[in-house]
Amino acid sequence: MTALADQLRQIARQSAWFMPALQAARGLGLRNWCIGAGAVRNLVWDHLHGHAQPSALADIDLAHWDPTRPLVDDARLQNQLAALAPELPWEVTNQAHVHTWFESVFGHAVAPLGSLREAVASWPEYATAVGLRLDAAGRLWVTAPHGLDDLFAMRVRRNPRRVSVDTYRARVAQKRYGERWPQVQVERT
Repeated sequence: MTALADQLRQIARQSAWFMPALQAARGLGLRNWCIGAGAVRNLVWDHLHGHAQPSALADIDLAHWDPTRPLVDDARLQNQLAALAPELPWEVTNQAHVHTWFESVFGHAVAPLGSLREAVASWPEYATAVGLRLDAAGRLWVTAPHGLDDLFAMRVRRNPRRVSVDTYRARVAQKRYGERWPQVQVERT
């Protein structure tokens, strides 16, 4: 994973939008956070496809894990990010509280998560189960519990940890990966 992690860091550093997003997120002073999921996927797949302009993002997922922060604090953090980087579509989620609302959104209960890494490991596809964090010294840290092979192979596979087959199929249909990135291979389940 080291070579791919280095390649991911290089792609992130060269991005005109991703580095400012990381800098804004770092400005919140959170201890345990990353930007991940679709933001990282789009960053890499746009790069691998040679797109001059980044693909549109529904949101930039800032995931953090802090059981001492109340769930309602995410809205305040999201507003802070909107003030720091208003051109970016932010979504902030404290992964320590996902189990409190997951069933009402996705139809099945889940156990509490014990860490940010565990949260990233539960994201819907292996290619999107990746996060990046920028530390105070300017170092980029990669969280990729399932590795980076699917991300760089442009392969979409369901992560069964929390995503049902039906939810996966709906996500694949909604995301229309092949239209945006023709080289992407989607695993049908």
